[in-house]
Amino acid sequence: MAEDVDSRITIIFKTIKEIKEDTSTPKNVKLKLEHITTILGSVEDHSIKVSRAMHEIEDVVDDNNNMQPYTRTQLWNLVSMLEGSLY
Repeated sequence: MAEDVDSRITIIFKTIKEIKEDTSTPKNVKLKLEHITTILGSVEDHSIKVSRAMHEIEDVVDDNNNMQPYTRTQLWNLVSMLEGSLY
């Protein structure tokens, strides 16, 4: 079980890195993704980390009008991946 969660988190980190490296991703989104990486790397309980990270993503998606639709879709996919890591 722990190995499965670890592999999912590794994929999530890779996805975050891909979004951050995309030149069309706004700077404020990149900063938020860096904060999410810090949250996910913390020593808190896994479910708490995931919940905090999902909340941060939802905030940036809802609050950012200059974001490309593709980036928004990637962020919602990231939320789905985070949800999947809970089970």
